[in-house]
Amino acid sequence: MTLDLTAPVEELAKALIDIPSVSGEEQEIAAQVESALREHAHLEVTRLGNSIVARTTLGRAERVVVAGHLDTVPIKGNVPGRWDDDGATLWGRGAVDMKAGVAVQLSLAAALTEPTRDVTWVFYDQEEVEETRNGLGRISRERPDLLEADFAVLGEPTGGVIEGGCNGTIRVDVVLPGKAAHSARSWKGVNAIHAAAPVLAALADYEAATVEVDGLSYREGLNAVGVRGGIAGNVVPDECAVTVNYRFAPDKTADEAIAHVSDVVARGGVGEHRIVVTDRAEGCRPGLDASLAQSFTAAVAATGVEPPRAKLGWTDVARFGALGIPAVNYGPGDPELAHADEERCPVSQIRDTRAGLEAWLTS
Repeated sequence: MTLDLTAPVEELAKALIDIPSVSGEEQEIAAQVESALREHAHLEVTRLGNSIVARTTLGRAERVVVAGHLDTVPIKGNVPGRWDDDGATLWGRGAVDMKAGVAVQLSLAAALTEPTRDVTWVFYDQEEVEETRNGLGRISRERPDLLEADFAVLGEPTGGVIEGGCNGTIRVDVVLPGKAAHSARSWKGVNAIHAAAPVLAALADYEAATVEVDGLSYREGLNAVGVRGGIAGNVVPDECAVTVNYRFAPDKTADEAIAHVSDVVARGGVGEHRIVVTDRAEGCRPGLDASLAQSFTAAVAATGVEPPRAKLGWTDVARFGALGIPAVNYGPGDPELAHADEERCPVSQIRDTRAGLEAWLTS
């Protein structure tokens, strides 16, 4: 199969869905994308592993990055893709996250030979797995020059609405010590799992904030997401760990978020404990005050969608933020259907997102 980048964008989206590309298995889709892009003389194409970068070099005053990932979560009977009875909705793994968005990018990369801004189109691998494997991260480490830009758009599913920045996220283990003993003589020990009670109470009583950052409202969340303790059914556990996830607004750093969790635990009356950080990712401010962001917002608004809102999860816009590049999320598909077995995307939304991005890149 050869990808036809001149096909209707929804047909291109289905063709992408029909190429299985679970994280770590993107060789075929990367080869297809690379081959299709190399047919267009106005693009300089670079391949890094299973990530593809295609750039215009027209000498424009501004350069923007438009990026999307090629991989999906595991398939569950939803490849190849299919249409519903009236052809108005495309179903299949990746229809939302995010092959419809990639189709928009590929369609425009081929069609826009003279955009008013130079464009760097990025198609990267392994977004759905651990951070160390992320293709966009690899590009930023190995070829940061390819990501130099004044503004970035990430095609994550947003329902066709601009979502600015993203929350940050940390995970910590609150580790509580105890003393092992035979459960028949439990008074000889100290039960570390029982010591977790005030940690859980503090989290249950916590009222998460909604924080306004640059005009957008980011809702936070602080939750226990796991409890580990005990080695056998007849042993008083000598250690318990409560795993806590904090999704924090981009007005604070990851270090400040870790300090906040430590303070919540301490104020909850928790006894002896230690905090072990197991994961951290900075958030990204929306950057909607940048001139390119304002022109992008105006172009998308002309398609009739609602005003920009906050991205409440973490996305790779944070990587652009770390590089000092203002970035937003903008793509077709309901994010609440991402990874669902019934993943599906309205055709009208795919077309409208393409129209909004095209209007901006040609204005």
